[in-house]
Amino acid sequence: MNALELLDISPVMPVIVIADATLAVDLAHALAAGGLRTLEITLRSDAALAAIEAIRQHVPEVLVGAGTVLDAQQLQSAHAAGAQFAVSPGLTEALALAVQGRGIPFLPGVASAAEAMRAAEWGFMAQKLFPAEAIGGVELLKAWHGPLPHLRFCPTGGIHAGNASRYLALPNVGCVGGSWLTPAAAVTGRQWDVVTRLAREALALAR
Repeated sequence: MNALELLDISPVMPVIVIADATLAVDLAHALAAGGLRTLEITLRSDAALAAIEAIRQHVPEVLVGAGTVLDAQQLQSAHAAGAQFAVSPGLTEALALAVQGRGIPFLPGVASAAEAMRAAEWGFMAQKLFPAEAIGGVELLKAWHGPLPHLRFCPTGGIHAGNASRYLALPNVGCVGGSWLTPAAAVTGRQWDVVTRLAREALALAR
């Protein structure tokens, strides 16, 4: 699997901040039951790596990746924990070299045409537009499609059930990322039926 193929697996990629790794497997099962197969666990909590490891071991029907990967050390730790892809809010030369050395599917964050072109020069044709809504969202992606038709995006940042379908209708968008699928109250309260319902509703947005 490469990064371009990753974008085609599920129309919505849950962006998950998990504080309790013991909830990770049930959460992943709930999202998978709703039809979503790519999960991004952000490295914004101490539980993230343990959550990635648990999901990789116990929920083989999904692909689990690490988000908010900022440097080579975090990439190494995530890969060692079993992450099958990685996502970053930006791209540095050191991170690009680390990704190329490991051969893991990677979505670098971009916020301008220049950044998108630079990422493409490093070989990253699938990219994360971040923070999507704050920097122009749907209209920006429409404008980029003409001069940058070879690039595909996973927009994140401000994406929710009310606007996701507008992004998914664009020819240069493969999937969107969002945190609305895993509301904190539902996760900590183990309301897995709520998470599954939100996942099913998200899956339907692309139809």
